[in-house]
Amino acid sequence: MSLLTIIVTEDYNIRDPELTETGHAQVQELRANLINHPVAQNAGLIVTSPMIRTMQTAMGSLDWLIDSGVKIEADAGWQENSAKPCDTGKPGAAVALAPKFPAVDFSTLGPVYPDKITPAGSHYFCTRKAIMNRGQASLRRLRDRPEKVIIVVSHSGFLRLGVSGCFYLNADYRIFDFEDEEQPGEDGAPQIRLRQWDETKEKGGGMGKSWKEMVELGSGLPSELPN
Repeated sequence: MSLLTIIVTEDYNIRDPELTETGHAQVQELRANLINHPVAQNAGLIVTSPMIRTMQTAMGSLDWLIDSGVKIEADAGWQENSAKPCDTGKPGAAVALAPKFPAVDFSTLGPVYPDKITPAGSHYFCTRKAIMNRGQASLRRLRDRPEKVIIVVSHSGFLRLGVSGCFYLNADYRIFDFEDEEQPGEDGAPQIRLRQWDETKEKGGGMGKSWKEMVELGSGLPSELPN
């Protein structure tokens, strides 16, 4: 299975912000690249963070897939790390956003979203353990699906620190395969591993915008929530 991951623009001050004009222009550049890419053309599923900017990116860059019948699902597991306003969704997202994004399936979103600070939302805490566990859980859900190619539209911080160890600049993407065997993690439990395609590794993302350096998963994340 191939996994194509996309990163979108950020705004740190507004709760669940929309894309800027620059962001929309970057999405159109991304669309022009993906529509001609054989991996994207063979996608059988689109999974998106339920935040507005990621759904706008998915709809703007992958509309041609959605129009052809490829399903798009909102998955809270792929939301951004922090509990800052810009990285926190709006309450009642499934009801509030469904009319704006009628193609998106919100049925798997779950009732906890967008809680990231109470015990009920502990799976989404901005702590090292929670983010790394969420990354593994999100990858495991994808690996267990029948589709051969899945496109994920997510966020730079989560993809870098919880999933792949790679940097993603705005509206860039990377392509991965799942490794055949799981490897022991820090706690000894089996961990899913990804193998990046040379195509996106060597030039710094599919758009060539991203830094090539790698980071350790979970590096720099807090061990506990701030008081």
